[in-house]
Amino acid sequence: MTATAVCTEEDVIEALSTVMDPELDAPIIDLGFVRSVTLDDDGVTVHLRLPTAFCSPNFAYLMASDTLDALRLVEDIGQVRVLLDDHHDSEKINAGLAADAGYVGTFGPEAEESLRELRRTFLSKAHAAAMERCVEAHLKRTDLQANEIYRITLGDLAPGENKDALLRRRAGIGLSSCPASRVFIDDNGKRIPPESVPMRLRLAKSVRISMEGNAHFCRGLLATRYTDSESVGAAPRITNLRTTRSPR
Repeated sequence: MTATAVCTEEDVIEALSTVMDPELDAPIIDLGFVRSVTLDDDGVTVHLRLPTAFCSPNFAYLMASDTLDALRLVEDIGQVRVLLDDHHDSEKINAGLAADAGYVGTFGPEAEESLRELRRTFLSKAHAAAMERCVEAHLKRTDLQANEIYRITLGDLAPGENKDALLRRRAGIGLSSCPASRVFIDDNGKRIPPESVPMRLRLAKSVRISMEGNAHFCRGLLATRYTDSESVGAAPRITNLRTTRSPR
């Protein structure tokens, strides 16, 4: 006999809020990519959606796989089912997730690069954008000159959302979070030479602007795609079919 899942709706939403769009560096639940959540006595079923049917399959798989992993960490969640809707590779991706086949097992010869390499690319872009936000914010609140950017340490940064995001991104690619660590570094943790800082800062800014622009564009596409059928707000539709409720 299957044990009854006892996690709460709040537990599920909290777990989903930790899943980031790997390209836009924003929570998928904030982007409206979580379509619905259904809880029953066996576990949880989550349906995901994307702005178009032709979003990159490797990106779509990465998002769905990360969602599955995050939900499986929830205590007493029971069986976890993650389904991607309305994508040209939905059937293949959903079958691979259900079978725990992994990225290569799901796409076979089509998997030209490993999921680890793909994730590293996205994390590197997110790190560059977070680093640029912190540097620009620090320059605005201090009298530091542009030619002194290379001196900024993590301990110099003001607490807040930007710094928290940078620390998460550094952790994601294995970089130090020591307060004495320099902020402006490459993805291998090496300091950027002072003479190279202006160019690298411009490149990081272009990455940040591109990511923010893509996020705005994707929200618009999603709203257009689903405008006649359902709400595209951040909150997913939640259905609780349990015959017994959580004691918490």
